Amino acid sequence: MSVAEHKEKGKRNIRCFVVTVSDTRDENTDTSGLAIKSLLTDEGHPCAGYRIVKDEPAQIEALLNEALVQPNVDAVIVNGGTGIAPRDGTYEVVSRLLEKKLDGFGEIFRYLSYLDIGSAAIMSRAAAGTARGKILISLPGSSGAVKLAMEKLILPEIRHMVSQLQGK
Repeated sequence: MSVAEHKEKGKRNIRCFVVTVSDTRDENTDTSGLAIKSLLTDEGHPCAGYRIVKDEPAQIEALLNEALVQPNVDAVIVNGGTGIAPRDGTYEVVSRLLEKKLDGFGEIFRYLSYLDIGSAAIMSRAAAGTARGKILISLPGSSGAVKLAMEKLILPEIRHMVSQLQGK
């Protein structure tokens, strides 16, 4: 079956839980989380949940575990905490949770970022894969990075990823 046929057969509405990792943002200033929710909704994907969590590994892990066990969630999209600053802990948590890594996601994201922002793209630790029967995607927290990942990688493939994971 071709990629186009797989995509056509895929689940139409992917229920996504959106997580923003930030020590400073709230629901009014979380432009990246709001952008993810808006872009998902525009494509017909309902937001099954949305939370902001401090960049504390134990809190991030607890929230991700909570989201990943919800039966009404197909994918979890996290933004923030993927850099190399001392407080950036998202990548370590997500890496521990991933059962099957989609290495190409991070590689292509960094390539696309490089085309946009230059060599600073090497500091992104964007990642994706599967965890507990769900798709788990982790993005940088900048609005530009979120828009790039959503438009170029996630929205074109989220249905396909979930369908493949669910064996459909």
